[in-house]
Amino acid sequence: MLTGKSFVCFGGEDWWYHHPHSKNHLMRRFARAGNRVVFVNSISMGLPSLGNKDLVPRVVRKLRSYAKLARTTEEGITVVSPAALPFYGSRAARATNRALLAAQVGALARRRGLKRPVLWVAIPTAAEMIGRLDESLVVYHVSDKYDENSMDHATDPATIRRLHEHALDRADLIFYSGRKLLEEATRARERSHLLEQAVDFEHWSRVGGGGLEVAEAVARIPRPRLGYFGAVEPWLIDQELIRRAAVERPEWQWVFIGNKSRGVEVEGLPNTHFLPPVPYDELPRYAAGFDVCVLPWETERAFTSYGSAIKVREYLATGKPVVISPLPEYEPMRDVLRIARGREDFLRLVEDALAEDDPEAPRKRQRAVEGGTWDARAEWVSGLIEEALKKKR
Repeated sequence: MLTGKSFVCFGGEDWWYHHPHSKNHLMRRFARAGNRVVFVNSISMGLPSLGNKDLVPRVVRKLRSYAKLARTTEEGITVVSPAALPFYGSRAARATNRALLAAQVGALARRRGLKRPVLWVAIPTAAEMIGRLDESLVVYHVSDKYDENSMDHATDPATIRRLHEHALDRADLIFYSGRKLLEEATRARERSHLLEQAVDFEHWSRVGGGGLEVAEAVARIPRPRLGYFGAVEPWLIDQELIRRAAVERPEWQWVFIGNKSRGVEVEGLPNTHFLPPVPYDELPRYAAGFDVCVLPWETERAFTSYGSAIKVREYLATGKPVVISPLPEYEPMRDVLRIARGREDFLRLVEDALAEDDPEAPRKRQRAVEGGTWDARAEWVSGLIEEALKKKR
């Protein structure tokens, strides 16, 4: 494992408000190994349109993040939300951001003793920071089909694409979170690698042991319970599937845990339950109350089809049956996943999961992800970074 190095990571998510993502898990492990880490909360890809129902809540959430200033996690990671203008379609705004971010992040890195950091870029709007922080190496971590995301920001897709390509051309190492993303990549293939999602196996496998007390918020919901945790967006969740299930399987209780955007129409159904986000450390107690773990995504949307949801591996680590919408990323794991090929198939597979009586099935699911831990991923990434640094020297 790398040690004694410095990292500045421009994350595509907010450390404080999102379910732990791949950058979160990796940076924690780098910090524990004795590296200095500054994590820059998402500088966003632009504001939502004025008509977006979540414009005000998102602005409020970002202001709260700003108010935290620079804070240090228990691993010693410095987390900061720097001031930036959310108008990436404007050349003047981007130039202002380059100056603002270089000044704020650069000064913070120097105060924290970072020298010649590895610059880890995980959002295309941070691509123009390449070359401005005296970095020793540039890593570009591609976790989404960025120019297909028109749901939560109003920035022109062509601008996002240009920034993405700028990062591809300047990066020393490129990591893709999903197979579909890597397969369709045409630039810099020789520097590109598949960085699969992983799992904090010990954390989630406790659910399968049966010794966890189910969280009271879940325990009071009737069974059977179909559980989901993560972002709840009206364009992400297959609401038509849930409406259909409310009519055809009214006894099924859908339990959603996480940040819920406005405009989710199924919220008023009698068998849907929306719980607020809970700390990562407590989530296994909630998952312990699920009868089936589900990923009811609307995967016909281009952006969603590239998804590599970490939660699928976390679901499998619990040992619980898992039913998901089709994602190319998880086709190789179809021997331990129930992958629905349509809404009717989704309902059929949930029925099948609820009736499962194979005592070996839970352990088979756990074995499928047991070796793919974040510790293993961090070790592998460390090796590639060391090799790339040697080549540059």
